[in-house]
Amino acid sequence: MLAIINVVAPIFVLIAVGYLAVRVKFFPQRGVDGLVHFVNNFATPCLLFEAMLTSDFRSVFNLAVIAPYYIGAFFSMIVGTFIARKFFHNQIEDAISSGFAAMFTNTLLVGFPIISRAYGPTALPTIFSIIGLHSPLLITTGMVTMELARHDGGSVGKTLLAAGRRIVTNPLIWGIALGISGNFLHVSLPEAGTAFFTMMSQAVVPVALFGIGGALNEYKFSESWVQAVAMNVLKLVIHPLIAWTLMVPVLHVDPHIARYGVLLSAMPNGINSYVFATYYNRGANVAANMMLTGTIASAVTVSLWLAFLG
Repeated sequence: MLAIINVVAPIFVLIAVGYLAVRVKFFPQRGVDGLVHFVNNFATPCLLFEAMLTSDFRSVFNLAVIAPYYIGAFFSMIVGTFIARKFFHNQIEDAISSGFAAMFTNTLLVGFPIISRAYGPTALPTIFSIIGLHSPLLITTGMVTMELARHDGGSVGKTLLAAGRRIVTNPLIWGIALGISGNFLHVSLPEAGTAFFTMMSQAVVPVALFGIGGALNEYKFSESWVQAVAMNVLKLVIHPLIAWTLMVPVLHVDPHIARYGVLLSAMPNGINSYVFATYYNRGANVAANMMLTGTIASAVTVSLWLAFLG
């Protein structure tokens, strides 16, 4: 238990520091967006580039780990949409927004710091293989589903084109693509280049955690908190449970490898779920409440998953 506390406590203390710094106005709220943009658009692409450049792809792209992760994610979206529609009487567009929030994981700002601290650099190639597909696959799925459901929605073709633009212009994708290309071309960075990417990579964890803590000040409890809790059960419990069941008992993945994908699936929903909700102006209050309650609850649920996974 002490080992788990040593892993989890610094992560959530740093999130709490970011939250309190913005709350008491030691750090400006407007600066939080800058931190998040720095992590997503600069530091993390450098981290992904360096990881892909030096990875052994035979061990990285393990479909027995990647597929169960996304099966659990899609299950959470389908069931979350059904629950929001059937039991909380949401309009179909609002229900899809809730389902999307139950599917979309905070892989970078919370998942990467916790997993890297828990399992070290050996876990990173595996989780990066999941992260590389995460935003393109899930955002495209969410956008297409929403457009098919909306009475005033645009054509699926236009939606796919818009999703394609998001993918092509995503710095994370560029970092992964350039790293993979360099790997296959056997590119070797000079010492100065290696030092640059190492320094940028080291900025990801503290800046991301401080930024997500500051961002939590934007989210408030509302009347939708019960629905948010229901979606968080899918995100924090059901998604990783499905991932573990498929990886270990069914596909017989080495538990020491499977735990990387399972723990990533156990992270709370990401900021992009709130961006998705506000983009369509549907279910934003549920997505916001999920961010707040899920990030707090994950301090407990992630500790329990760590204890279970070893």
